[in-house]
Amino acid sequence: MRTTKMGYVVAMRMKETAPARLMCAIFLTPIIALGLIFLILWLGLRPHAPKFHIHEFSVPGLSLGQPNGFQNASVSFNVTARNPNRRVRILYESLDGSVYYRDYQVGSVPLLNSFEQDPKNTTTLRYELSGAMMMSTVSDQSWAEFTNDRARGTVIFRLQFKSVIQYKKSMWDLRHHRMHANCDVGVGSDGLILPNFRGKKCHTSLS
Repeated sequence: MRTTKMGYVVAMRMKETAPARLMCAIFLTPIIALGLIFLILWLGLRPHAPKFHIHEFSVPGLSLGQPNGFQNASVSFNVTARNPNRRVRILYESLDGSVYYRDYQVGSVPLLNSFEQDPKNTTTLRYELSGAMMMSTVSDQSWAEFTNDRARGTVIFRLQFKSVIQYKKSMWDLRHHRMHANCDVGVGSDGLILPNFRGKKCHTSLS
């Protein structure tokens, strides 16, 4: 008898809470569905950073017997910058390039003034640094490290691109971003890019 009474009480409580559970389900279901839709749209439409790839890089005419500096050298490179977005253009306020050996800046050059890059578009950056664009002297220690690396057959440079970019026609991101793209590239004792660095993707960061 007692068991029957307890079962009756439980059944009554379940009957009383059923409308509340139904209302919660009706209220929460569209919220969860909208949240999933928003997440899918955000993942699919949020803008992506530009992609840089290095294809050619050379430091010709750099003699081991010259004074401590790169003033008589030249650096040439061929790099592509691609906008990977399908619907969003990228506005570059400017684009500057610099070459580093370890932490020492070898040379720098302003590459492009303000320009817009269309979606799924690739811009080729083919430039040569020489003369006044190159730094005249380096420390004795840095020069010794450079000559030792070249004698071993591999010298690692870093090609850096800096800009301030903005995504155009983007409902997700209207801010200006400082962009840094760093391309590590190795050359042999002849000053030409090593095969395993050709076509290598550069690391791009936004802040």
